[in-house]
Amino acid sequence: MIETFETVSKAVADTSRARILKLLEGGELCVCQITAVLNLAPATVSKHLAMLKVAGLLQQRRDGKWVYYRLAERDLNPCARKFLALIGGCLNEDPTVLDDRRVLALVNAVPVQVLCDQGRAALGPNAEGVKPSTCCGGSS
Repeated sequence: MIETFETVSKAVADTSRARILKLLEGGELCVCQITAVLNLAPATVSKHLAMLKVAGLLQQRRDGKWVYYRLAERDLNPCARKFLALIGGCLNEDPTVLDDRRVLALVNAVPVQVLCDQGRAALGPNAEGVKPSTCCGGSS
């Protein structure tokens, strides 16, 4: 039991992974959508998603070449649901989380295929004034 607790606690202790969990509170997202919001490299986002999945916090489904992630609906880890509840009650007013939600609104207005092909550039002039992530290893 302590090992599963450790796995989940390490997964949620990272800022980027906490941001991903907050993004997924609104429903499932494609990897390219998460990548565009966080403004991180796809490989980096994939590593974060893999760790969250191993911890039992996420589930995934494939639709053609796209992989969609959502918060775990099943108890894949006895601690996961409690950690998801904790994350759900935290960070709602955090400036980074609020900014992520604003960017997500722009991302959701772009078809997934276009977003996967063009990345954050697909947001076009609407992305003006949206700061790229500078925490968690994001680039400017």
